[in-house]
Amino acid sequence: MTANLKSVIVGTAGHIDHGKSSLVQALTGTDPDRLAEEKRRGITIDLGFAFLEDAGIRFGFIDVPGHERFVGNMLAGAAGIDLMLLVIAADESIKPQTREHFDICRLLGVKYGVIALTKSDLVDDNGLTLAQLEIEEFVRGSFLERSAIVPVSAKTGAGLPELKLALQNAASQVSGKDATRAFRLPIDRAFAMKGFGTVVTGTLLSGAVQTGDEVELLPGGERLRVRGVQTSGQAVALASAGQRTAVNLAGIAHTAVRRGMSLAQPGNLRITRRIDAQFTLLPGTHKLKHRERVRFHASTAETVAEILLYGAGELAPGQTALAHLRLQDEMVLTAGERFIVRQFSPVTTIGGGVVLDPLARRPLSRDTARLKFLETLRDGPRDQVLARMVDRAPMGLPYAEIAAHTSWPQTEIQETVEALSSAGVVKSIGDERPFLIAGGIFESLRNAISEKVENFQRENPLVPGITREVLRSSIGRRVRPDVFRAALAELVAQKKLEVQGEIVKRAGSGVTLQPDEQAAKGKIEAAFRAGGLAVPAVKDVLAGLSVEAKRAEKLLHMLLREKSLIRVSPELIFHQDALTHLKQRLSTYKTSKGERISVPAFKDLTGITRKYAIPLLEYLDRERVTRRAGDERVIL
Repeated sequence: MTANLKSVIVGTAGHIDHGKSSLVQALTGTDPDRLAEEKRRGITIDLGFAFLEDAGIRFGFIDVPGHERFVGNMLAGAAGIDLMLLVIAADESIKPQTREHFDICRLLGVKYGVIALTKSDLVDDNGLTLAQLEIEEFVRGSFLERSAIVPVSAKTGAGLPELKLALQNAASQVSGKDATRAFRLPIDRAFAMKGFGTVVTGTLLSGAVQTGDEVELLPGGERLRVRGVQTSGQAVALASAGQRTAVNLAGIAHTAVRRGMSLAQPGNLRITRRIDAQFTLLPGTHKLKHRERVRFHASTAETVAEILLYGAGELAPGQTALAHLRLQDEMVLTAGERFIVRQFSPVTTIGGGVVLDPLARRPLSRDTARLKFLETLRDGPRDQVLARMVDRAPMGLPYAEIAAHTSWPQTEIQETVEALSSAGVVKSIGDERPFLIAGGIFESLRNAISEKVENFQRENPLVPGITREVLRSSIGRRVRPDVFRAALAELVAQKKLEVQGEIVKRAGSGVTLQPDEQAAKGKIEAAFRAGGLAVPAVKDVLAGLSVEAKRAEKLLHMLLREKSLIRVSPELIFHQDALTHLKQRLSTYKTSKGERISVPAFKDLTGITRKYAIPLLEYLDRERVTRRAGDERVIL
């Protein structure tokens, strides 16, 4: 296979028995009808594939069924086509499936095409001219309006060179799919090949895949290894976006894979059952009612869906509206993906649209901003779209959610985030799992933190600051801990606040005592120092002060924070000097009398009662000065 060829996927479209398969075989030399039943019945039932390399272009032909009963199969093949080959028989002209296939391709956003006027050998010149005029009228105003109409006969070969040239000209306008985006392959066939195992095929919509890659099967989430890759029927090292691709998978039976599933880059895509979309109802159909059930087709998958029209009870033929679709089955969908809707019964194509949000929330009456948000998704530039997404996520928008909702590549996400961050519209937080929060929300949080610290210190002049946890709790439960930490860190960096251990305070602030407070503080410390190990009751010490009880309590806590006093138990507080002296006496005791000491011996050593001895020993255990061993303590 020649390298560096441009890959273009051509989808045939047209009524049953208008010669699509015969034309593909005449162009490529490959019979796309692969099933025995197709050959027996003379019609295409399922998708057929053929390839042609011509003038530097690798054409991949998808031959789809024309019979109305197999339009579902046709839709599976229409996913990912770049170029439409509309096949119309000269002796029958435009028929019902011609119209339906044409409508489907228009709804799927196909931009380029060629019209093959087949069986031209069966009509005279007048008949051929009449058919051409009818086709020109049929395609007027559509993407095929200026497309070539090429009379051709697969039987005689007449017109085949002209048709190839027309395909080349149309293919030159195709921009191709993006190989830089994440890998995604919607599966249209799955089968077992002897000696290889499970093989799946599809049109590679984005990215690339090569032997040895790990891929994810969705829905389901199984991680699988790629054993081999083929394009155009030949083994290749790597397949890129835009190519018909076959992937040989290890670790799964072909019966576990079905049409409608997708292979994707692991962790990149998510399944959904709710989407928001722009929906268009075809002219000539019936009115669509709010909550009407329909058949939904996207890529190679199909399911039943319920359509909820935003702001309307019904949609008239030819109109477009924003809508929410609730899917019966899980599907893989991406923003910007096209879909087709068919009437539930009788089954005919009635419209289609484009996915705006593939992971939509359930519609709520109080979500009055939903329509404005969807209009921004549809029409707005990337910076506006991302800004609105962040606004609708007050708890923060993870980076992973941006890609899941928009399908933007990572480079574009990063560029948009940087632009909005520079303008102060959003704030990026976190390293391992970064997320965005609205700049206004973050600024309000910073102001709230500063205000809380200011108010606390004004109301508690004898306390150096508020503890970090109390501060965070006072802000509210809806603030994520990492957002709080980021806001606090920014205030510290700006030298507006200081953090000392667990204490948060105004930068440069400190506790200033009044003369009476300074004197009271000294009396408290002196009382406990004088008590030694037989300390006085706290309430008795505080009751003897000249300051009121509330300030006295704060002065006591100040001494505890400064470590001048140590709380040994809820009721007992000791001076640091007394405890230091006690540890020294225990060390001397260990040297002279051994490492074990009983409670009575401890009481004799210290001259205190059991009221003080037991709490002190428990404190010494916690401080790893002693270790309890039965009724005794081991001095460490």
